[in-house]
Amino acid sequence: MLRTKMLGPEEEGRRLEALDVGCGPGLVMEELGAIFDVQGLDRDESMVEICHQKGLTVVQGEAEEMPFEDNSFDMVYCSFLLLWVKEPERVVREMKRVSRRWVVCLAEPDLGGRIDHPSTLIELKGLLIEGMLRQGADPLVGRKLSEFFRTAGLDPEVGAHPGGWNIGSSEDGDQEWRNLSQMIGLGMEDRRVTELERAWKEAATHGTLFQYNPIFYAIARK
Repeated sequence: MLRTKMLGPEEEGRRLEALDVGCGPGLVMEELGAIFDVQGLDRDESMVEICHQKGLTVVQGEAEEMPFEDNSFDMVYCSFLLLWVKEPERVVREMKRVSRRWVVCLAEPDLGGRIDHPSTLIELKGLLIEGMLRQGADPLVGRKLSEFFRTAGLDPEVGAHPGGWNIGSSEDGDQEWRNLSQMIGLGMEDRRVTELERAWKEAATHGTLFQYNPIFYAIARK
């Protein structure tokens, strides 16, 4: 997506400077390092240290008040960050401030549009939404990206990544259930979790397990 939308003829012969806001352990930085000169920012000292051990250039700081001058980077991006911050509009404004050209949200989920099959998993979406709310996240952040960007004075292109997954093996199903259990945040003593786990594993064994979770992106030129 970034190659087709951002790397036009005027960028030939030079590498764009990019900032990863809320970079975590630097996984996206490593992916984009082949085409951009990427720096990172994260509030968590342990994440910054992990990035340093990988040889990545990362500083510690807050997304709401970044330690960079205006117009410092060609592109400023984030991924799976806005669902966790208390003031996403403020973060997008800061991203705009330190960007010379592009402001990008690579990926934010919207669990309100989630689909789980078979029908025995119908309660799963509600439990995931409740679990994320308990952890302080916004499970419906994906549908709000356009609002955040326009509040910051940007005119974004907003779209959704393919989000369907026909889980093909019981091993994949087991791993995904562990991930979902962490998001739900309830113990196995909860009857709903026990019944959903049983239904999930049965569907995975029979090859009928399917999930769709829309992941949205937004990209805007300053």
